Amino acid sequence: MDYGRLAAVGPYFALDGSEGDAPPPGFRPLPELYGTGPDAPLAGRIRVVAQRLGTAEPRVAASILHLGLAARFWSVGLGAAVLLGTVPTLERAWMRIPDQGPIDLWIPPEPVATRPRELADQLHEAVLVGQLEPLAAAVRAAVPLSARLLLGNAASALAGTLRVLDAHAPGPARELVAELLDRPPLAGSGTLRTGPRGTAFRRTSCCLYYRIGPGAGLCGDCCFSRPPTSRPPMPGKAAGERKS
Repeated sequence: MDYGRLAAVGPYFALDGSEGDAPPPGFRPLPELYGTGPDAPLAGRIRVVAQRLGTAEPRVAASILHLGLAARFWSVGLGAAVLLGTVPTLERAWMRIPDQGPIDLWIPPEPVATRPRELADQLHEAVLVGQLEPLAAAVRAAVPLSARLLLGNAASALAGTLRVLDAHAPGPARELVAELLDRPPLAGSGTLRTGPRGTAFRRTSCCLYYRIGPGAGLCGDCCFSRPPTSRPPMPGKAAGERKS
């Protein structure tokens, strides 16, 4: 599989498929990323992100970290689907967490598929079910965030991946993204618009980006038209939920 075509799009799309049955030094099985407890990889990474962002709110750092990881997995999955015609079996992948930038991913040689499935089904299974569901569970085990916020992050990351791929394979990518956003669990997480000017997405939940600090502003997909007045969340109200 020519994964070099993915790396040419950008670092979030890169997937190391070098020959051999053993990963490069320093790589760990990807499922280890989703461990829980104070010494879990994500718990430590949330603390690092909070320090770098300069925020005292772990939930803000957790949401931003989750958004970046979701974008990483969508980039590999959607990029491979539209550029290579298949979706890597990410459950077999290995990962390495660098000091900066997206996580490194290595995957052993792919087995021959006996029954090729529709690309949307492959993406749903490999990315949403295989990676984003355990990722959300691990993030919520470390920091209390609403499931709705994390689904919004997943949808926003998917739309962001589409924006990048618009310059490479806009037609197939838009069709796949529209189908994924129309089916559970992403249905209702936002509105996607595509056209000659590119891709626009408006989500129905808030990723908490505006709470990074004064002057942070809003993310490009924000459900708000202006930053809300910062205030502590109401007792019993999950972080990131909008009022109905």
